[in-house]
Amino acid sequence: MSGRDVFSFPNPVNELSARLVAGGVVTMAVAAIVFGQFWLLIPLAYGFVARVLTGPTLSPLGQLVTKVITPRLPLPAKYVPGPPKRFAQGIGATVTVAAVVAYFGFGSSGAAYALLGAIVVAATLESVFAICLGCIVFGALMRWGVIPDEVCERCNDIWGGTRSSVLGEDRLPEVGGVLDEQRRVPPHEGEPQRDTQHAR
Repeated sequence: MSGRDVFSFPNPVNELSARLVAGGVVTMAVAAIVFGQFWLLIPLAYGFVARVLTGPTLSPLGQLVTKVITPRLPLPAKYVPGPPKRFAQGIGATVTVAAVVAYFGFGSSGAAYALLGAIVVAATLESVFAICLGCIVFGALMRWGVIPDEVCERCNDIWGGTRSSVLGEDRLPEVGGVLDEQRRVPPHEGEPQRDTQHAR
């Protein structure tokens, strides 16, 4: 795997996996708040930064969800555009890194609690209701011209379109179908069939 492959973000993204990752974030953030385990800020911040830079590749939580949990669930994949999800992860990285600095750098548990609370709210909305606040902000920035259209051509109507696009629920069925088909049919199994057809 090349460095370019490592430092990339999937597009499209399986929304089911994104919601499960958000659920893991909620669990860690709530544990940190309820039990005062501020050391959990470090894996939380690392996870967000890793997912911004590499998607699930260097994120232990992302790997657990995409490689172990999601494939075993009897639920269909739901594909959504990747750039808004990456933007949302960037917001999470900013907030959690700020919490790490506030607590370990300045000893401010109050600021750390407040920032963790914001993470709990946003991640809960994502995991339980499929409402991606970062995606909504991303759509607004595209509408205002802050983010160029070419960053996410499929997101041009994410703010002014239907409710499903605003919440990041564009299923991208045709892309998802291709991805699912590629998973079902390994490349080495497809080639002999084509050769047999040509021979006939």
